[in-house]
Amino acid sequence: MNVLVTGAAGFIGSRLSRRLLDDGCRVTAIDSLTNFYSKRIKRRNLAPLLGRPNFRWIEADLNEAPLKTIVRGQEAVFHLAAQAGVRDSWGRSFDVYIRDNIRATQRLLETVKDVAVRRFVYASSSAVYGLTPDMPMRETSPLHPLSPYGVSKLAAEDLGFLYFQNYGVPVVSLRFFTVYGPGQRPDMAFHKFLKAIAAGGEITVYGDGSQTRDFTYIDDIVAANAAALDHGRPGQVYNVGGGHRERLDAIFTLLETICRRPLRLRFADAQKGDAPHTAADITKARAELGYRPRTGLEDGLRAEWAYIQQLYPPARTGGRTKDSHHV
Repeated sequence: MNVLVTGAAGFIGSRLSRRLLDDGCRVTAIDSLTNFYSKRIKRRNLAPLLGRPNFRWIEADLNEAPLKTIVRGQEAVFHLAAQAGVRDSWGRSFDVYIRDNIRATQRLLETVKDVAVRRFVYASSSAVYGLTPDMPMRETSPLHPLSPYGVSKLAAEDLGFLYFQNYGVPVVSLRFFTVYGPGQRPDMAFHKFLKAIAAGGEITVYGDGSQTRDFTYIDDIVAANAAALDHGRPGQVYNVGGGHRERLDAIFTLLETICRRPLRLRFADAQKGDAPHTAADITKARAELGYRPRTGLEDGLRAEWAYIQQLYPPARTGGRTKDSHHV
């Protein structure tokens, strides 16, 4: 199968591309390598893919790329490209989210509507729920995004449904809940926590630590995407969570055990846009996609800790680096 993966140099996109190649697909990968975080990390994500047969790499912006040429002959599309970041989406920065999350999605859907693809799998986010009154969050729950980022992801999700209803584009939307694991973006909490621990630095925690999250390991996210290709019902939305909701302050005790180092914490005011709680009801994904999260939080964090130690080797100074890492 010929498959297009957008955002293929990112955390999820690169892992998904690897899985699709392993499954025998021919993967066309596109990414603009934005400066939202280090291009070094993105190129590290790409490195294992570039030498593989059946992998075609395109460095381009979805808003400018010749999409008709790129999409021609594709049998499935996984659309993961987006501007990430809840806290960075306020003010004038929202223009970037409009461009990269909404306009780029519309342009891609407009192109795909003239191609008979088997599935168009869209990477949505638990950020669309925001202050929903339901806990756990269900696909039918009221949607009250708390950040401009969440609004942009919901708008793109809605665009997918419009193109399904009006043009028959077989869009399946997956709402990811707090994805973590080796390769996690450096702006995300676990990456920052573990980087600070490795450096002997201080972690600034926004909020009082009582907030909860449904953490989902990267391999489970990739498995859900692969399942959506074969089993996702066009026009439908699915929660993809880890199956366990944890308090943030409980995570710190677990990290001390895994890393065998004391943590230095500093608490600060909660940030605008951060949802106090998330929890995924994955009943629908279990029933229709056969989705089963397989990696527990401790095992997943141990794998990410090993990755962080490789990514940030200790400085050869004979002492520990004192630094502050804000989360």
